[in-house]
Amino acid sequence: MLHSGRMWSCHWKRKPSPLLFLLALYVVCVPHSVWACANCRVVLSSPSGSFTSPCYPNDYPNSQACMWTLRAPTGYIIQITFNDFDIEEAPNCIYDSLSLDNGESQTKFCGATAKGLSFNSSANEMHVSFSSDFSIQKKGFNASYIRVAVSLRNQKVILPQTLDVYQVSVAKSISIPELTAFTLCFEATKIGKEDSEWIAFSYSNASFPQLLSFGKAKNGYFLSISGSKCLLNSLLPVKDKEDIFTESFEQLCIVWNNSLGSVGVHFKRNYEAVPCDSTISKVISGNGKLLLGSNQNEITSLKGDIYNFRLWNFTMNSKILSNLSCNVKGNVVDWQNDFWNIPTLALKAESNLSCGSYLIPLPAAELANCVDLGTLCQDGIIYRISIVIQNILRHPEVKVQSKVAEWLNSTFQNWNYTVYVVNISFHLSTGEDKIKVKRSIKDDQRLAIWALLVYNITNNLNLEGRAIKQKLLKNNESLDDGLRLATVNVKQLVFCSADEDPKGYKWDSIEPSEHKLECLGKPGSFALRTCYHNPVNKSLAYWGPPDLSNCSREANEVANEILNLTSDGQILSSANITNIVEQVKRIVNKEENIDRTLGSTIMNIFSNILTSSDKDLRDSSSEALKTIDELAFKIDLNSTSPVNITTRNLALGVSSLSPGTSEILNFSIGLPSINEPYFQMDFESGQMDPLASVILPPSLFKNLSQEYSVLVKRAQFTFFNKTGLFQDAKAKKNTLVSYVMACSIGNITVQNLKDPVQIKIKHTRNQTGHHPICAFWDLNKNGSSGFWNTSGCTVHTDSDVSETICLCNHLTHFGVLMDLSGAASQMNAQNTKILTFISYIGCGLSAIFSAVTLLTYVAFEKLRRDYPSKILMNLSTALLFLNLVFLLDGWVTSFHVEGLCTAIAALMHFFLLATFTWMGLEAIHMYIALVKVFNTYIRRYILKFCILGWGLPALVVSVVLASRNQTVVYGKTKEQGDELCWIQDKVVFYVTCAGYFGVMFFLNFAMFIVVMVQICGRNGKRTNRTLREEVLRNLRSVVSLTFLLGMTWGFAFLAWEHLYVPFMYLFSIFNSLQGLFIFIFHCALKENVQKQWRRHLCCGRFRLADNSDWSKTATNIIKKSSDNLGKSLSSSSIGSNSTYLTSKSKSSSTTYFKRNSHTDNASLDKSSSKLPHADGEQTSIIPVHQVIDKVKGYCNAHSDNFYKNIIMSDTFSHSTKF
Repeated sequence: MLHSGRMWSCHWKRKPSPLLFLLALYVVCVPHSVWACANCRVVLSSPSGSFTSPCYPNDYPNSQACMWTLRAPTGYIIQITFNDFDIEEAPNCIYDSLSLDNGESQTKFCGATAKGLSFNSSANEMHVSFSSDFSIQKKGFNASYIRVAVSLRNQKVILPQTLDVYQVSVAKSISIPELTAFTLCFEATKIGKEDSEWIAFSYSNASFPQLLSFGKAKNGYFLSISGSKCLLNSLLPVKDKEDIFTESFEQLCIVWNNSLGSVGVHFKRNYEAVPCDSTISKVISGNGKLLLGSNQNEITSLKGDIYNFRLWNFTMNSKILSNLSCNVKGNVVDWQNDFWNIPTLALKAESNLSCGSYLIPLPAAELANCVDLGTLCQDGIIYRISIVIQNILRHPEVKVQSKVAEWLNSTFQNWNYTVYVVNISFHLSTGEDKIKVKRSIKDDQRLAIWALLVYNITNNLNLEGRAIKQKLLKNNESLDDGLRLATVNVKQLVFCSADEDPKGYKWDSIEPSEHKLECLGKPGSFALRTCYHNPVNKSLAYWGPPDLSNCSREANEVANEILNLTSDGQILSSANITNIVEQVKRIVNKEENIDRTLGSTIMNIFSNILTSSDKDLRDSSSEALKTIDELAFKIDLNSTSPVNITTRNLALGVSSLSPGTSEILNFSIGLPSINEPYFQMDFESGQMDPLASVILPPSLFKNLSQEYSVLVKRAQFTFFNKTGLFQDAKAKKNTLVSYVMACSIGNITVQNLKDPVQIKIKHTRNQTGHHPICAFWDLNKNGSSGFWNTSGCTVHTDSDVSETICLCNHLTHFGVLMDLSGAASQMNAQNTKILTFISYIGCGLSAIFSAVTLLTYVAFEKLRRDYPSKILMNLSTALLFLNLVFLLDGWVTSFHVEGLCTAIAALMHFFLLATFTWMGLEAIHMYIALVKVFNTYIRRYILKFCILGWGLPALVVSVVLASRNQTVVYGKTKEQGDELCWIQDKVVFYVTCAGYFGVMFFLNFAMFIVVMVQICGRNGKRTNRTLREEVLRNLRSVVSLTFLLGMTWGFAFLAWEHLYVPFMYLFSIFNSLQGLFIFIFHCALKENVQKQWRRHLCCGRFRLADNSDWSKTATNIIKKSSDNLGKSLSSSSIGSNSTYLTSKSKSSSTTYFKRNSHTDNASLDKSSSKLPHADGEQTSIIPVHQVIDKVKGYCNAHSDNFYKNIIMSDTFSHSTKF
């Protein structure tokens, strides 16, 4: 048997039997359809679906001749996508091939050329044929298809609610002429029942904003024609506060002409007209712009949908409008694609539109509907009366209906029960009820009549069906002549009340039975719900749970629709992209396992999105990256591993892992090969010159807990050819010069690796004269929008101008930056660890010593008599709680309780502001003591300070909590990898923390300078000290004041660029230990505090006698005289000597001046003699330095020791009495 060309020649040595010969010839030479697999010559007409080559995913058989015919209704095209494609490759596809006939041309494919590609038909039919020869089989193909609506007849328009979203307008190619008359028809729906103002359509030009519009205002429905408004309330049969449009489409036609000035409305099969004289002789200008919806910001568009908008330049009468069909096209504007400019997002295809080409019959409406009876049905019990009437004289049926209605109404009049006879199927305009009559047997004299009787139970009388039956039988004689009552049946009806569950599915009030509603977004499928009898009380009914199993659209179907929206040529705005990302996110979150087909579709969606501008991508970049990561984690690896999906701008590789392996794991991606359309991936040895590669160290899985070992079953790698999703708004000097590579292990966080991960990334352009910086994309910064963080990443020395090798101790999105912030000055992991250790140790010590300071002043009453001591106590309290809350923060965060985290963050915010405030009050107190010295009087001084010190921070935190969502302002933040409950909102942080502290800092800094000048001035007058002693005294004063006024917090303003690290060390050391330093300088080193400790806490030779005075030097003299000077306002910045400044001695001013013989105090004597002694009364203020100079005359031998006590006791150069 020889092969010649494509024909077979058979030569036999022996003559076989004729039957065997024919059978062999048939098998070898005649093509067959599939023998062992499904039929492959079919017609596909479903809205969406998929088909494959025979036996897919196994190899297709030899000698196949398959044909798939894909059909859609008129107004639709078919889009086919090849999710997988592997057919024997040959020049011109001469062996195995797939042919695609789109209606205009025929294309042949083989090899892997069609994989991932989508094709559209030119009409509503497409043919796909597949043929194979006698040898070499491949896997074949997997294709999915979807029906795409292209005709407006199959689509409705979702009206935009604001002008900046999108606009639905008549196409620019359509010119609207001047109108002296028109007929306008459209269908509309309205969402919700709120009584609001709206506009359905508007026509305007540059000179006139309202040439023609229809809508609803406060005074009712209106038609605006060239500035004249015609009210249409009398033409529209609706109740108050109800809208003419509901959630079902209703057609409205409006007719107008300028000769009569009348407006006609055809609505719900009823036509009426109303005069509008103001429009007589009016002309609607041409060449304007017609919008669906509102063209004003003051009035919104109709909240709903519009369909089949048509406009004619002539009037139609009521008869024509009643019979208006879909085939009557508008001669000015019609509901066809050529007439409109409609964004894709505004269009929604539906299969139940009145003029659509693909209609699915709706379920028949129930005749008995409680809604039609209003509140009567809700408050009453309904009975169905079934009676059979013998029509002896063969009266006309109309007469029988009328007589039976009269008989029923007269029968139940003046009864003990309040009942109403109704029929909910028809209702005459006269208000009379019409009885529905049915013939039981053809040409029979008997008539079967049904009626409904509603019993109003407000009179609380029980009514049973047998009572109604007896009443009717008893009143049989009152029937008209020739009519006799044959049988009567009364049955109580039970209804399930109208309900909406879930949202969008509105179930009407029905009798116990099964009810169907068409699925939202899935025409042709129905949701089911059953109304049940109550088994205990048969007069009650209840709804069962809705069954929406038929309504869940396939994820592939939805994804393909989205892919179509993002295909080539589609221009996507920022809002469009955000909406698409949100829809894809819902798909990914809903699916537990995502197969390769769905994953490929989603990756193609993101690839198409990446072609948009960086500006349009910015708002949705964070969610897009999270969705891609989640997709990678959910890719199904059970059927095949590894999985590689490549698109034009994006590639994803997922490989299974074994935690116990000690091998080095490689991943690389390079330029496409012959069989790869976009990129080529390698999960093993790596490629020679890849675009990007990742090498995971063997130590990656060491020391993994059992919990994490279960989770580590896969490695995900994502390659970004376009980097529009990575936009660092704050790093304005940054230039991203490489591709971006993402790597993750399972669903766990990998950081602080012993051996680094090696990432090699090609540059998108060569760089000379610059040093590359390795950075990773940190999504937890910039309000979760992300930024490039260099922490934990270093550049390998083998990097060159074309590529960079990064060594990182964690896994995330990696990229290479040039000149990040001018230098690589970000905090590394080692510095972070050291600073964390310093902070916790320092805060712990500060909390302890702040508590000791507070307890000391609380325990010893003599220490807290003066104002400076009381202010110091409040500052110590704020510092104590600030340090305690900070130490508890990390522990509280570990519980992952949102409310608890918000509370601890708000508390830390409050105590931080309280600490700043009390440091500021220290400065204000010094200002009053040193500058505002004379005639200063403040009632209830400390009380006002406490209100300000604690009330102002509480007010700030309360305003923040009240004005913004608590979970948005306060919550978990990541600081250098550690979670912390703190302020998340950057605006709140910079205003209420940084700004608040800035005000306090500059206030304290100014006061610090003033105090230092005063101290140096006082010290300079004393010549009995050496220079060294003066320097030491001044230095001690500077240090003590620095910590009291919080000058060290100013290091935060200096931590920039190259100085960031050293100043962060200074900031952490001094501020975490502020409580300790305050204890040392303003408690432990104060002489009066030491004496109280010795008197009450020491024993033996260290104990101070109880009758020991505070000071046996000249301080006693000042104490006796200070009653006239009053309580001091001198700040506790250098330690307050309450003996000197806050004496409660009852000595009079005369006592002091009797001991003072200096003449220059005569005026002081006079003024001080006028001072009252009672607390709270007004006094004058006397400079302390005058007192000091006089004390020196009496206490010459002790003057040095006395001044020492002043400096170490917070005494300044002035004393103030209040």
